[in-house]
Amino acid sequence: MSYSSIGKLQRVPLREVWKHEAYDFTQWLQKNIDVLNDSLDLNLITADREQAAGSFSIDLVAEDEVGITYVIENQLEKSDHDHLGKLITYLTARSARAAIWIVSEPRPEHVAAMAWLNESLNADFYLVKVEAVRISDSPAAPLLTLIVGPSVEAKETGRAKQELSERHESRKKWWAALVSHPDAKLHAHITPGIGSWLGASSGIPGFGYWYSVTMKSCTAELYIDLGTGDSQQNKQIFDRIKDSQASIDASISLPVSWERLDGRKACRIRLNLPGGYRSPEEEWPTIQSQLIKAMNELEQALRPVLKSLSVNQ
Repeated sequence: MSYSSIGKLQRVPLREVWKHEAYDFTQWLQKNIDVLNDSLDLNLITADREQAAGSFSIDLVAEDEVGITYVIENQLEKSDHDHLGKLITYLTARSARAAIWIVSEPRPEHVAAMAWLNESLNADFYLVKVEAVRISDSPAAPLLTLIVGPSVEAKETGRAKQELSERHESRKKWWAALVSHPDAKLHAHITPGIGSWLGASSGIPGFGYWYSVTMKSCTAELYIDLGTGDSQQNKQIFDRIKDSQASIDASISLPVSWERLDGRKACRIRLNLPGGYRSPEEEWPTIQSQLIKAMNELEQALRPVLKSLSVNQ
């Protein structure tokens, strides 16, 4: 074959091929839905034009072989916020399972938005770039390129983000309930957060009273970290407190876990309780009352010991 017989691919302005978006391009796509199927690896078998969505009109509403509904929004120009809003509106109005947005020039911010939307567990989103091309004097041909589409990875990311958001919301609600308890005076001034820890100063630098919560358990503890960068001082302080272990244990109604944490900088004295933020909410008051009681007992038992310590800061 002579290289001179190989034609050069040329792009054709879209408006030379489809002068009017609704009358030309949308009608063409309706009759040639197989072109979209080939580009997106779908099997759309019907496509109806100008379907109502409230007071709006959807360019195309299609269905695949198992009856899943797709809304299709066409835009023979740069993507814009208005059409993105329409796409989402149409999707919800028709209770569709997927949305396809066909544009001539996808803006980076809309590529990112469609990728983010694909993290949704409820719908799939396709962003498609449309071009017209020809070789030499051949008729113009459509070229549809998938820019963004759904994927297993995107759905897994979305599921993980949703679980994280739910966890954060549950923990914040847990802490809000705890600090509002009338007996939680030591932590009443703390603003509830989304983390698994909530701490307050003992009034002595390097000693903090901390709550923690997981899905199924919670703790109250004294956390010892003088912040000197030298873990040995923390261990020495812990050992001095532990000299009073017998009297401290006798003052607390729960078993005390003395955790020197050798190999780590800090030390702690901890009380462990069952029940956490995934426990039924109707059980929270009982769990938190027991947790607050444990914290108050711990603070009262340690107060004279901490006051007697002579700590070199």
